[in-house]
Amino acid sequence: MTTREQKKGVLHERLQLLRSVANSSAVRSASIIVDALKYIEELKQNIEACKRDLAEESCLPMVTVKTLEKGFLINVFCDKNRPGLLVSVLEAFEELGLEVLDASISCADSFRLEAVGGEPQNESVDAQMVRQVVVQAVKKCAES
Repeated sequence: MTTREQKKGVLHERLQLLRSVANSSAVRSASIIVDALKYIEELKQNIEACKRDLAEESCLPMVTVKTLEKGFLINVFCDKNRPGLLVSVLEAFEELGLEVLDASISCADSFRLEAVGGEPQNESVDAQMVRQVVVQAVKKCAES
C-alpha cells in the first residue's frame, strides 16, 4: 500500500514540476501533459529558427575596400562558397563600371577574392559604395 502511495506522490511531484517548467496553469494531469507537449513543440521551433539565423550569419561576407591611386583593392571573404557567387560579385563590379585589373580567387570550401579594380567610369563611385554593392551581391546570391 505504501509503495502505491509513494508512486502516486512521486508522479504528482513530477507532474507539478512539468507544470512549472511548461508554464501551465492546468490542474488535470492530461491538460498538464498537453501543455508540456505544446511547450516542447514551441522549443523545437525556436531551435530551428536559431539554426536558420546561424546559417544566414555564417554566410555574411567580410568585405573590405581600400582606395588606391587609380581604383580600388577589394577583398571579399565568405566562409561558405555558393554556386554563382563569383559571377555575382563580378556582375557587381560591372554594374559599378569597375574593370578587374588583377584578381586572386579561391572557391574551394570558402570563398575568397582579392581584386584590383581600375578607375570606375562613374567618378561618383567611392569605396563605401563599392563595399555596399559587393555585400548586396553576395547576399543576393546566398538568398537564391
